[in-house]
Amino acid sequence: MNQTEKLHNQSSESQNKLKKASFPSRIIAKTIDFAIVAALYEIIPAVGFFAGLMYMLLCDGVFDGKSVGKSLIGIRVVDKDNRENCGYKESIFRNFPFAAAFLVFGIFKVIPLLGWLISFVVIAGIVIFECLVIIGSENGMRLGDELANTLVIDDEQGGVSVS
Repeated sequence: MNQTEKLHNQSSESQNKLKKASFPSRIIAKTIDFAIVAALYEIIPAVGFFAGLMYMLLCDGVFDGKSVGKSLIGIRVVDKDNRENCGYKESIFRNFPFAAAFLVFGIFKVIPLLGWLISFVVIAGIVIFECLVIIGSENGMRLGDELANTLVIDDEQGGVSVS
């Protein structure tokens, strides 16, 4: 075996040893991202809903697989097969379930009380379902990760440790 083959084998072995992000890290990062969406919705009256929706869909594809929440916590999203950072397309697919919940909120918020109740039930149901899928998955993949073929891993460049 020559030196090039050894380096190639080492790099593929090290790629396979990427550490999946912990469940608490993912929850905290997503909570930060939800807070940003809520802030956009509240602060920008005319277009806040759409700004929040766009952030929700594209947040993981803008900054090399790291949304603001993921950057702060020190995790990132990569393609499951080639380990490249998440792009725009993958970000849209992986965040579609949460964006769909936000759309339900946008549609039903105009109905006093009942609309808010329906929105809460739908959003809570999607969040709980995604959490259960993460817990039940060997690779820590939620439905959005399965749709986009992505993994959430620890980032070598740090962030706040919550493990």
